[in-house]
Amino acid sequence: MTRTEASMNALRRCGDELADATVAALFARGDVGRLNGLMRYVSTAGAPLPDGLPDVAREYLEATSAPPAWVDWGRMEQARLFFIDNNVHISTALSFASMPACYLVPHVAKLLATTHGLDYPSQRMAETGQFTVHLMQPDAFEAGSRFIPAAQKVRLLHAAIRHHLTREERWDTEALGTPICQEDMIGGQMFFSILVLDSLHRLGVHMSQEGADAYYYAWRVVGAMLGVDQDAVPATLEEARAFLDLYMVRHMGPSEDGTLLTRQLIDLYEEVVPGTFFDPVVSALIRHLVGDTCADWLKVPHTPWDTVVKAVPHLLGVLETIEDRSPLGAWALDRLGHLTAVLELSSLTRGRVMHYAIPEQLKKDYGVAGAVPPGRRWTPPAATYS
Repeated sequence: MTRTEASMNALRRCGDELADATVAALFARGDVGRLNGLMRYVSTAGAPLPDGLPDVAREYLEATSAPPAWVDWGRMEQARLFFIDNNVHISTALSFASMPACYLVPHVAKLLATTHGLDYPSQRMAETGQFTVHLMQPDAFEAGSRFIPAAQKVRLLHAAIRHHLTREERWDTEALGTPICQEDMIGGQMFFSILVLDSLHRLGVHMSQEGADAYYYAWRVVGAMLGVDQDAVPATLEEARAFLDLYMVRHMGPSEDGTLLTRQLIDLYEEVVPGTFFDPVVSALIRHLVGDTCADWLKVPHTPWDTVVKAVPHLLGVLETIEDRSPLGAWALDRLGHLTAVLELSSLTRGRVMHYAIPEQLKKDYGVAGAVPPGRRWTPPAATYS
């Protein structure tokens, strides 16, 4: 699929028809507060919906209660195993590459500042981490899982932000397109899929082509459940590279909001890391994964650890050699990765379950002015835009 400026501009005019209509009806009838209260009880797939749900919300939840019919469950199982094998690396990539990449797009960074919850940056990181962990559970799409309700709520959250910004005329639709438009949602899907794979490659993590393809496929399924038009989404990693390159060239740059959100992210993880000696590792990892130009735009500080972090691929290579040659070593490293990921998530959630409530209003001051054999290892697609 060939991407052009015109085709990308067309995606900027489109939102999510189903979720947008649902949210508009809820606000028109004054049902948002009641829905948020009841939605706390909608936390597992297949459970009876609570009494008192507005009809429009019940219809939405029933219509979005299952994954797309086209899902290949064999590939989804491959993706889950890929996540288990690389969970700590994926968590690192999501935290120190995917999130900063969002902040490199000025209008996305400004939009991320619209909800009161982002005054507390741990909330967004906890929501993202919890969402990903729910996705990669063996029963993610079965009765009793937490992933499908989480996806349903995130989709409504996005629609609510679109509703507020357009209804209150606090978004320049002519210049910027629809808030959280299809182009930006596909861009986000790329940040959480191919950009994660790029980051794992940069860290020296060994991946098979099959594993990389499966991980990307899983995020296509996620995107579909979040209202992203999969007919417009790149079908392969090569097409994904072309889309992401063009998207970033079209939009990335420095901004005050991007700098602020990055500073919040760094402060958050420096708080999570025990003591202070290793605090500079956070900035060094971001700079290593997003590159010096982007890191400078986000005002990520230079630290003495910038050079040290470049040795990470060599260390991971040693660990993966141990994993390949020793079943006991593989088991121990998998358990360590699992415990590290769980510890990171629990430190952000403080043991709470994130509920992804629909914001009833936005910030008052918001405004927008404008172990793999070498022959089978995954190699990132080449850059396609110059």
